[in-house]
Amino acid sequence: MTPQALAELVKRTLYDVAPDLEGEAIDPDIRFNEQFEFDSMDFLNFIAGLHHATALELPERDYQRLTTLASAVDYLTEKLTEQGKVRQ
Repeated sequence: MTPQALAELVKRTLYDVAPDLEGEAIDPDIRFNEQFEFDSMDFLNFIAGLHHATALELPERDYQRLTTLASAVDYLTEKLTEQGKVRQ
């Protein structure tokens, strides 16, 4: 999976959690809860969606690394690279 594909996966997961966001511009460096009406329950559903889509364990201590598009892509790239599943 490429970083571009991971960005699309993160966006799709966001849209699954909050369908009203589809079509909205997503600033990659601003936290989701600052850009959108994205509460803690939405965030937990987002984490669950990422886990389901990637089969990665996403420990609570790493949640802060999943709060923006850019940081989520970086984190997932790192984790999937460790497993040999990311292509640059």
